[in-house]
Amino acid sequence: MNAIPIRVKRTETVLRPDPARVLLRPFTPGDLPRLQRIVTGIMAVPESDVGPLLDAVSSKFSARHQQISKLFKKRFEQLREMLSIGQELSAQRQLLIGSYFVSEFAVESAALFNPSMIADPDQQGLPAGALRFVLSLRATGDGSISSIVFRTGIIHADHRIEVMAATECIVEPNQIPDVAYQKAGFDRRLLQLGLTNEWTRRVVQKLGDSFTMPELESIIESELKEDSTPEGKREREDSARRILMLAKSRYSVQFLPEQGLSERVIFPVTTWQRNGIEDARFVRFRNDDGTYMYYATFTAFDGQLGMPQVLETSDFLHFRFATLNGPAVQNKGMALFPKKINGLYAMLSRQDSENIYLMFADNVHFWKEPKILLKPAFPWELVQIGNCGSPIETKAGWLVLSHGVGPGREYCIGAFLLDLENPTKVIGRLAEPLLKPIESEWEGNVPNVVYSCGALLHDGELFIPYGVSDYATRFATVMLDEVLAAMR
Repeated sequence: MNAIPIRVKRTETVLRPDPARVLLRPFTPGDLPRLQRIVTGIMAVPESDVGPLLDAVSSKFSARHQQISKLFKKRFEQLREMLSIGQELSAQRQLLIGSYFVSEFAVESAALFNPSMIADPDQQGLPAGALRFVLSLRATGDGSISSIVFRTGIIHADHRIEVMAATECIVEPNQIPDVAYQKAGFDRRLLQLGLTNEWTRRVVQKLGDSFTMPELESIIESELKEDSTPEGKREREDSARRILMLAKSRYSVQFLPEQGLSERVIFPVTTWQRNGIEDARFVRFRNDDGTYMYYATFTAFDGQLGMPQVLETSDFLHFRFATLNGPAVQNKGMALFPKKINGLYAMLSRQDSENIYLMFADNVHFWKEPKILLKPAFPWELVQIGNCGSPIETKAGWLVLSHGVGPGREYCIGAFLLDLENPTKVIGRLAEPLLKPIESEWEGNVPNVVYSCGALLHDGELFIPYGVSDYATRFATVMLDEVLAAMR
C-alpha cells in the first residue's frame, strides 16, 4: 500500500456523449456517373418548385448549423468542378444541388472521453483565485471515428470545477495546405516509413531543397507518364499515392474568432487520419523567450496503422499539423514535457506497449534513441504501463500521471516523480493506484477503464479529468502534498 493514505475526491460533474452535436459534411453517394444522374434529376425540377424545396431543406437544418446557405454553396462549387457544370443556374438551384450532397455526422454520439486539461490562454475577467481552463476530449461517432472537441470551464477560488455548457452548433475549420516542404526531412520520413524505392528516389531527386504541393504533384504526374511500361505500374501508382499521403499529413486549419471553443471540432481530414484522431495530449509549452505554445501529440489512425502526429497552436484558432519523425516515433502515447530540459525537448513515449520510455531531441518533430524509464512493478500494472499526459512541474520534481493495466485488463491511474534537472532519474512512485474504476464506472464501451490524457495543477491541488470506460468523462481532485507524501 501507499505509505500515506491519499484522499481523492470525485466531483459530480459528468460529461456524456451528445448525439445532437452534428457536423454537416460532404456526402458523395457513388461514382461520377451516379452523381451526374442525381444532378440531372435536380436540374429537371421546375424553377417554380426550386424555391419551396430549398426553403423546406434550409428550415430543417438551419437550426443545427450556422450559415446553412454558405455550406450548400460551398458544396455546389465542389460539385461544379467535379462534374464540369458549365451552364448558368439560379442561385437557389445551386444551393438546392449542394443540399443533396451533404449529410450530418454525429461527432460525439458514441463516446466523449480521454480528456486533457490545460490553462486557457485567456485569463481575463476572472475573480481573484480563479483559473479558466481548456478541456480537449476524444469524441467518437458513427464507425468509431474519433475527433477532437473542446469545452471551457473555470476552477473557482474554492476549487469548485465548473464546465460551461457546450453549444449545439459545431463547425469544422477551413483547411490551409502547407506552403512549403523541406526535401531533406521529407526524404528522411519516406525512408523511415519504408516507402523508399527506385521510383520514389527519382521523384525526390527532381524536387528542390524546398518545394510545394503543386510542384510535388507535377513531378509525380510527369514520372508516371514517362515510365508508362505495364511492369510495376500498380507499385508505381501505390508509391505515388503514399508519397502524396505523407505530404498531405502536413497542413493547417483556421477557425473564426466568433466561433466559440465548444463549437470547434478537429475532424479527420487526411488519409492517415481517416479512422480517427485519438487521445490528444495537450501541453502548455514555455518557449526560450518566455512565450507559450500549445502542443498536442496524438495518434492518427487509418484503420490499420497508428501514426504519431503533433499539432500546435498559440490561440486555439489556428492549428498546424505535422507527422512526428525519427526512428523513435513508434507506437502511441507520446507526451511532451512543458519546457526544454538542458536545452533539449523531452518526451515520454511507449515504444513497446509495455514500458515507459524517455527521449530527448533538439527538434520537436524529430526523435531518436528512446531509453526505458520505468517498467511495470506492482500487481495493478503488470500488463503494461504508460503516461496519462505530459509531466507537471512541481518543486519536488516532474510529476507524471501514469496508467497501469492489471487483472481483467483493468486500467488504473498511478503516479511517479522524476528529478527536475535529470528526468532520467525516478525519485518517487506510488505503489497503489491513485484512481481506479469504482462500480459505477465499470461499464462502457471498454469496461473497467479510467484514463486521462492530462491533468492540471492549480493552487496546490491536482485536477484530474478522466475517461470512464471509454464512454464518458469525470473529474477527480487530490492535494499535491498528499500524492508526494505517499510516494516511495
